[in-house]
Formats: sequence, C-alpha cells, structure tokens
Amino acid sequence: MTFKSLVSVLAASTCLTTTAIAGDITRVATVPLGGEITGMFLEGDDLFFNVQHPSDDLPGAFSKATVGVIANADFSAAESPLPTTDADKQVVKTSMGTYQILVQEGDFDTIGAIQGKGGRIKVSNDPDFNAFVRTGAGQGYLFTNWEDRPGGMSRVRLMRAANGKWSPDSKDAKMLDFSAVRGTWVNCFGSLSPWNTPLSSEELYFDDTADWNNPDYKYIDGPEALEAYNGTYPNPYDYGYIVEITDPAASATPVKMMALGRYSHENAIVMPDQKTVYLSDDGTDVVFYKFIADTAGDLSAGTLFAAKIIQQGEPGSDSATTPLQISWIELAHGSNNEIATWVRSYDGITQADFKAGETSYISAADVTAWARGEAADNRVAFLESRAAAKAKGATAEFRKMEGVTINQAAAKDGSVPFMYMAMSEVAKGMSDSEGDLQLTENKCGVVYQMKLDANFNTHMMVPVVAGGTYDKNNQANACATDGISNPDNLVVLNNGNVLIGEDTGNHENNAMWLWKAPAM
Repeated sequence: MTFKSLVSVLAASTCLTTTAIAGDITRVATVPLGGEITGMFLEGDDLFFNVQHPSDDLPGAFSKATVGVIANADFSAAESPLPTTDADKQVVKTSMGTYQILVQEGDFDTIGAIQGKGGRIKVSNDPDFNAFVRTGAGQGYLFTNWEDRPGGMSRVRLMRAANGKWSPDSKDAKMLDFSAVRGTWVNCFGSLSPWNTPLSSEELYFDDTADWNNPDYKYIDGPEALEAYNGTYPNPYDYGYIVEITDPAASATPVKMMALGRYSHENAIVMPDQKTVYLSDDGTDVVFYKFIADTAGDLSAGTLFAAKIIQQGEPGSDSATTPLQISWIELAHGSNNEIATWVRSYDGITQADFKAGETSYISAADVTAWARGEAADNRVAFLESRAAAKAKGATAEFRKMEGVTINQAAAKDGSVPFMYMAMSEVAKGMSDSEGDLQLTENKCGVVYQMKLDANFNTHMMVPVVAGGTYDKNNQANACATDGISNPDNLVVLNNGNVLIGEDTGNHENNAMWLWKAPAM
C-alpha cells in the first residue's frame, strides 16, 4: 500500500524550496482489543514494546497489561493483515516475528523486590516507556515506566539466548525507589541518553497549578495519592520533570532534571553532541522545547528555549502538507540546585491554604512580571514553563504532542539526519482561526520530520505521514484503517525508516506501522 505523503521543505540560508516526498506505509502489527502500543525500544534487531491497558475481559494471556519483545524483528516483512476474527482481535499479531511476553501486570506482587516509602506501587495496567541498558553480551536491565499517580518504574534483569529467546531473572527484578525525589507523577514515554541512562518523563496532566490544593478540583486525587506516598501534602513544583536514572545497573538513583523545565513531558531526546535536547509537551495548547546543556553528558544546568512557529501557508492550510518553520526563543538559564531552592520555598502549603479565586503558587501576574524583566529571578521559566513560553511569544497551540526521537547512531554519522515527532491529533489550538497555527483539523494525527544540521539544530517541521478519513459514525474504526490513527511512540531504524505505534480509540485494534522513508 502506498501512502502519498506529503511535502518536504529544505531551508538553505534565507531561501525556502519545496519538493514532494513519497513514502510507503505498512501495517506490521496489531495489539488486542483495548490495548495501546507503548514502550517501543530497539535493542539491535530486537523490538521491545508493550500492550498497555488491554480489555480486562479478554480470554487468555492478554487480559493483562504486557511488556514483551520480538527477537530478530524482520522490518522487511509483508503487511500484517487487519484482524477480522475474534481470535485475532484478542492477541498480538505481527508480520515481523514472534512476540514474546516478558513481564505482565501484577508480576511485582510475586517477583523481585518492591521498594519505596509508602509501600508498593499499585499493580498497574499502564506500562509505558522501555529502555534496555546492556551490561554484557546478551544481558542487561530492562527499565519500564508505569504510568500512574504516584508513578513507578521497574527494573528487570534480562538474559538473551542465542536463539533470541529472552529470560527475565525473577531474583533481580524490582520497582525503583523514588522516595528520595518525593515520588513521581505519571511516568510516561522516555528515551535512553547517549551515555546509557534512562530518561523517564513525568507527564504532568494538571493544567493549572493554582488548583493543586483545591479540594474541589476534579484531579485532586492525584496530589492526595502523593500525600499518602510521602506522608505530607505534596509541593506541585516537585513534579513535571525529566527524571534521569543515574548508575542504572547498580544503585539506579533517580535525579529530577529541573533545568529542562516543568510541564507535561512526553519525552526528551538528547542529540549525539550530548548537549542539545528536544522535548515534547503532551496536552492541549502545548509547547515544543529545546535545551542546551552547559556541559556534554550533564543535564543539570543549561539554557531552556521554546519554539515560535510560522505556518508555511495561508490560514486553513492542509495539516497533512503544510510545513511549520521554527525559531527558538530563549527563556532562561538555570541549574538543578538553583531551581530546587525555589521549589522548597513552596513547601508546607496544603488544601487548608486554598482560597477560591486566588493561588498559593506562582500567579499569572508573576508570569507577566517575569516576561517584562521585572522578576527577581527566573523561577517562572522553570516552574511554570508553558506559561513562561507563551508570555515570551512562543507558540502554545500544539494539540497532543507525543514522542520525539532520532536514531542515535545514524544521526551522529549523518546518514539519517532527521528527527521525528508524533502529533496524536491536529485539533483545537492547532486548527482554530487564531494564533500561529491555523491548520485543517486531522483527528487521526500527523507525523512530522525535522532535518538536523551539523550542530543538531532544526528549523522546520514537515508532515510526512498523516491519518486519513475520519468518520465519527464508524464506532469501531472512525479513522480509516489503511492509515495511522493517533500516533504516539516512534522508533527510527538504522536505514531511516520509522516505526509508528498508535494510542487510539479510533481503531478497533491499535496498530504499529512502518513508514519507508524515500531515498535522500
């Protein structure tokens, strides 16, 4: 099946030219009813991925959330057919090889060690990001996020046999202890840094910090769960960061990298220079960020930037073909130590301090004063990063920004100088008649390509895969089944092709797709 995708924009000095790109998209896997594809991670030719929150009334093994792997995945395989029988809709189906179950929901009640102040993390059906940290030939640790409030991360030692079968070591499996960082919030997608540390993302779906201690707020159960975990009412500014797992094969110590900003992190991807980081922000009216570290291999201090977008087309231009030009607005320079001092100044606030119409935390007036240069420090940039970006003129209109990623080796040697981002859907702030983004709505989503220059800078987002027809009356498959629906996880292969995993309610069975990039 050929999917005519789209438009490439190449920037050369001040001149912009366009050339058409065509690529093929092929369905290579489907997962059971209700399941979402998460945790896509490539180790050699072995593809790890999860089945998140499948329907719990399914018969057989896949009634539980599952972490698994396809050993020696065949990325040249034929299309995996759309499931039509009940039996095929209830299991993982893939043309790339055999999917092996490694760890499932509830296993941490029976294997390994459960650590952490406040007791065990709840048995979860929400596995997300995976990263494999190799410790030797055919062995290492698989780190998996569990997307809850409070959040969790497991570490399981795996061994690989010559035939490709992986074996978990039940005696060397545990939940990480996040009590030293006061717990985590909704550990979502992530990445493995170039120096082989997992970077877990706190997806802070909490649109207004002012309501953090509002006893009537609809999401107050999240802070209250953290209160139970910590024993004291939580400080909102302790959550919403990239969490680096340092010394992953030994102590596996979490460090919140506050200098990368506080917002609804989907993931962060560190460039091969080990200084430049791109960061996606999940939700509605969100921002695309860049961070430049002071020192290579150290994310604890640096400068945070936010993207300003210029749409390369008239209002109402087709989201499937319209490139977006990027310029970068500097927000501030900061360090973990400096930001942590600001965070501690908001300790001790509880629901008893809440007053309707007011805030116990950073106010809109504080943000405005900072943007005018009238603030005493830069805490606004790092503790209310989305509001800060908008106040400085960055574009805060993206809708459902998901994974952003590269192929580390191929980006480093220049053979695949592209970064990709999934936009789960183009809607609301991206498709209205106001602001920087005024595109046509696409409820099935778009995948963007961004060319990297020799210094790993990027200045253009080009749509290369877009979802097709949307029919709200088709309850099972509102998005056309011959294309993507609500892309989420992405993996860039060594040859430049891209795997796209879905998180959708618009396909009866979520699918994984392979986009074959055209020759450069």
